Amino acid sequence: MIGSIFSIDDNYVMVKLGIDISTQENLINIHVVFEDGSKKIVGEIVNINADVAKIGVVGEITDNKFIPGINKKPSFKSRIRIISLEELYLILGDQRVVDNTQVYFGLSNVYANYRINVNINDFFSNHFSILGNTGSGKSCTTARILQNVFTSSNYVPINAKIFIFDAYGEYIRAFSKLNEISPMLNDKVYTTNVNDTEHELLRIPLWVLNTDDIAILLEATDASQLSIIETTLKYVPIFKSDNKDVMIFKNDIIARALLDILNSGKDSSKIRDQIIAVLTSTNTEQLNLDTIIREPGYDRTLKQCLMIDANGKLTEIEKVVGLLNNFRIDGLEIPDAKGDTYYTLRDLEQALEFALIGEGVLKSDKVFDYANVLKVRLHSLINSDAARYFDYPNMITRDQYIDNFTRAKDGKAAQIVDININYVNDRMAKSITKIISKMVFERACFDNRRGKNPTHIIIEEAHRYVQKDSDVELLGYNIFERITKEGRKYGVILGLITQRPSELSETCISQCTNFVILRTLHPKDLAYIREMVPNISEEGAKQLKTLQPGHALAFGSAFKVPVEIKFDKPNPEPLSNNSDIVSAWFG
Repeated sequence: MIGSIFSIDDNYVMVKLGIDISTQENLINIHVVFEDGSKKIVGEIVNINADVAKIGVVGEITDNKFIPGINKKPSFKSRIRIISLEELYLILGDQRVVDNTQVYFGLSNVYANYRINVNINDFFSNHFSILGNTGSGKSCTTARILQNVFTSSNYVPINAKIFIFDAYGEYIRAFSKLNEISPMLNDKVYTTNVNDTEHELLRIPLWVLNTDDIAILLEATDASQLSIIETTLKYVPIFKSDNKDVMIFKNDIIARALLDILNSGKDSSKIRDQIIAVLTSTNTEQLNLDTIIREPGYDRTLKQCLMIDANGKLTEIEKVVGLLNNFRIDGLEIPDAKGDTYYTLRDLEQALEFALIGEGVLKSDKVFDYANVLKVRLHSLINSDAARYFDYPNMITRDQYIDNFTRAKDGKAAQIVDININYVNDRMAKSITKIISKMVFERACFDNRRGKNPTHIIIEEAHRYVQKDSDVELLGYNIFERITKEGRKYGVILGLITQRPSELSETCISQCTNFVILRTLHPKDLAYIREMVPNISEEGAKQLKTLQPGHALAFGSAFKVPVEIKFDKPNPEPLSNNSDIVSAWFG
């Protein structure tokens, strides 16, 4: 016995020590058993001095099984002893087991050389978070855990499918030797560096994107913008077709828009300027500013008929109205565009121009402003380096694209897909991350083998992308929140890696079941972790401030009790090391 109970307060037991602790190894965080006949209550020493130990109750052992949680309290007559090795197996997992159901995480920081093996289903079938300050070892921990998935046993997880959104390109090296473990294992790297000749440039086919995707890409913020995007996506395949009715359809759209302007009641100069603006950006061979209006005795262009006289009137307005009415066709049906159509950003821009006037945005200044934002953002995208990411070289369906996304160069399956988003700004990186994650999730939702083809989406620097955005108000959902709430049943699991958990979407982090938390110092983040993360004790939260790099407190459904783990260094290591200032400064 190590002592006797003299106080039980809530979930803590105070023990008067009957041993000389100066002759003992460090007892902090060691587990003890309160034994009273057949009843075994398990506790953890959280504080100790020369005379008294404070022990937190963590569970009980019944029928040779450890049951976490507090249902019973020890009795004052309990015999108190240090836990045995066989009992420890029940709590921390049997370190002797090496099979395809377990993955080695690291060594216990409390029990020397004790291997912490984690049940793969318990950890990887649930959303998880890896948290910690810069320099605490998040990247190395993440890389080591994933490397161990492929090296912990002789079994090869050839059907694993792990997407990593790599904020800094750190993980490319970490998984570069996957094929050396087994010829059946491969990694694939997509880069956003347009000058990178070693890796495949990330490209997304425009025509596989739907209204919500384009709204994310163009950072839409208002519901009126969605109807414009919807119309744009309806128009673009039509305008790309060789249907003879397309020109008639375009002329009808333009004519109706211009007639609305002429009937708007605005002053003549504004009407003229709007008509010129529309026909400058949106026109056809038959209907443009140079279209001839023929009258007995002379011909004039449409633009010439927009002249304003000395009284500020459009004197030729009736001739313009007559011309436009010739292009109107009541009851005209939208031409049919059959099948998927290949189109470019320029094609999308043209369709957007027609959608803007076709939706009557010129009638309302407020709607026009919202609509014009889409036009400006699309035009900016077209004229930026980011346009390359949407310049897909060949026709492909959405399903084919997702399938090809996880294929290595030799056509074999790639278990790790690294998407290096280091070379784009945060806005574009967030859009890319959302769009690809959304495609993966939606594909899983329609898979008849529901949940049988699991996919993991791991997001580095998640606080930059997994935020509480306006998506919920605009689209009715945030894709990451939807994945955390619905993804498990479809086999889509989210892993969030971040140094600022307080900036994450609360919904997302609250849906995480497993946590690996490295050193965390910021008071706001510590307070957030205490509030949002289940089952973390006050002692555990305090412990986070003093953890060494590479050490973490892990808890959740995969861990019966919170456990401090020392992770091995990954091999190869990710490119996450600090700058060597001395070498840089002094050569």
